Amino acid sequence: MSSRGGSSVSSGRLQTSVLGINASLDEMMNIGGAFACALVDFEGGMTLGARTRRSDFDIELAASGNTNVVRAKMMVMDALGIAGGIDDMLITLGAQYHLIRPLRRHDGLFLYLAIDRDRGNLGMARHQLSMIEAQLAI
Repeated sequence: MSSRGGSSVSSGRLQTSVLGINASLDEMMNIGGAFACALVDFEGGMTLGARTRRSDFDIELAASGNTNVVRAKMMVMDALGIAGGIDDMLITLGAQYHLIRPLRRHDGLFLYLAIDRDRGNLGMARHQLSMIEAQLAI
């Protein structure tokens, strides 16, 4: 994983990259099949950063709309008394996967990734998104 825009922190044999918002978005766009991504504040509904490769996909609208999805799921979990957090949420469309990953270390924020089903690998995308989350410094 590249540390563009970030700094490397070395701890013995383990080296961890620290990524800022822009570098994290760039890394998300490097995920196979990715065509849009964002970092979103679901409490305020504001997009903190976004990228897209498709002029026909309004990433700002998609990110804002998904704040309602995250809020609704969290309210249902609370009402049901389900402890713990959400690892990720998946919306499967005919030709696309949309991944939403609430951030555990940054309450109220989520990563949003849209990938082309024919060009991407869902399992790898989920894994890479979790790695990006672990390196994100806000």
